[in-house]
Amino acid sequence: MLVRWLKSYKIEELIDVDKISDGTSWFVKDSALKIVPKALDRRPGMLKESYAGYQPLDLPPFQKYGLKEDVKMASLMKAIATYLTEVVKRNPNSFRIFSPDEFESNKLDGVFDATIRQFQWDPETSAPGGRVIEMLSEHTLQGFLQGYLLTGRHGLFPSYEAFIGIVTTMIEQYAKFRKVAQETKWREPVASLNYIVTSTLWRQEHNGFSHQNPGLIGNLLTLPRHMTRIYLPPDANCAVSVMAHCLNSKDYVNLIVGSKADTPCFLTVDEAEKHCIAGLSVWRKYSTEDGVNPDVVLVGIGVEVTVEIIAAAKLLQGEGVRVRVVNVVDLMTLGEPGSHPHALSPEAFNGIFGEDLPVVINFHGYPQHVQSLLFSRNQSLGRKRFEILGYIEEGTTTTPWSMLRLNQADRFTISERAIGLIATKKPNSATAARAAELQGWFRHQNRLQERYVLENGADSEEVSAPVV
Repeated sequence: MLVRWLKSYKIEELIDVDKISDGTSWFVKDSALKIVPKALDRRPGMLKESYAGYQPLDLPPFQKYGLKEDVKMASLMKAIATYLTEVVKRNPNSFRIFSPDEFESNKLDGVFDATIRQFQWDPETSAPGGRVIEMLSEHTLQGFLQGYLLTGRHGLFPSYEAFIGIVTTMIEQYAKFRKVAQETKWREPVASLNYIVTSTLWRQEHNGFSHQNPGLIGNLLTLPRHMTRIYLPPDANCAVSVMAHCLNSKDYVNLIVGSKADTPCFLTVDEAEKHCIAGLSVWRKYSTEDGVNPDVVLVGIGVEVTVEIIAAAKLLQGEGVRVRVVNVVDLMTLGEPGSHPHALSPEAFNGIFGEDLPVVINFHGYPQHVQSLLFSRNQSLGRKRFEILGYIEEGTTTTPWSMLRLNQADRFTISERAIGLIATKKPNSATAARAAELQGWFRHQNRLQERYVLENGADSEEVSAPVV
């Protein structure tokens, strides 16, 4: 049976068995080599496009696409779509968007002002040059994107946050390949793998628990650190800045996490540029006296969770607590020095978070992912000065703000935890003396909001109104 199976390949049609045995002659038959181009530079492995085809995009300055200061609310995805529209216009033959369905739902459909979808099986859209490839097959599009990048071009992969995990293994294998390729002299850089995840867990009030999964962040943290970039822009101006930066980068795996809903515009274009370059910063205008001599540091990493940080800062300041508000747009800045090119030095870290200040972090994803970044720093989590809040697998079909409350990432929980940390650090302070009163009040406010939702089927004006 084995012999019959092996003979079924008809290897004798490809090689001369007698020449193999003498070990001195070329044994592949000429008939088998007809498909190989005679010119060396036409053979697939010798084509320049396969190892040195990278050409940079013609990118417009992101500042031109920032929002004016009088705009108070905006969708990050719509702002990105406006920028991508110009990218498509300037790069009609070297940039594509690979979208596994829901392109319009993800609020990126503004790109259709400059292009169309590309469907090979539809006579009306068969190879007309459309730059959006949309099909409900994540792994197929991931393969398309990898091939597109490896031949010198550029691409973007937007997805619902919950379903990007379908291609996690493919991302990991590609990253390993690119790591080795960087160590190979004849392979030149290629454009980065760029991902946007939106329709995030915090705004799945209509789809529910099944659509709540921020796990890709953790998967990317396991990749070679020098190749990984994880960005959580807090508003539209920051999102456009990050998008422009990612499209200009090479040999990275870039992840952008952002909301498609209208959210507050915290920063001007100039402020956003400085903030994104630094990766994180103290937001002085939302802090007490520019953040000097705070009782507690409040940190937002993500969109909706940063909204709650700003709201909590106002609540605490109203009770006489001095607050420093910090936002992190580049997650890798928190890592151990030397573990990542963007990791803060000990001096810079202490300048932001202090050496012994209480810190409450409100994170978009799983708290343990931030814990893993901070663990190796001298500011050990074992000292109990860090409280990290985030998604703890509590979800259902509910109101937007209720998702935050259910996962203990809301403004009242943040305020309660902040009071507890301050009381522990400064047991003789005025805040410590009122700790029981204040913490009870904040817990009571959460119960009132829960009751309001159950009775009215919507969030109250108190928690749904804009914070800026």
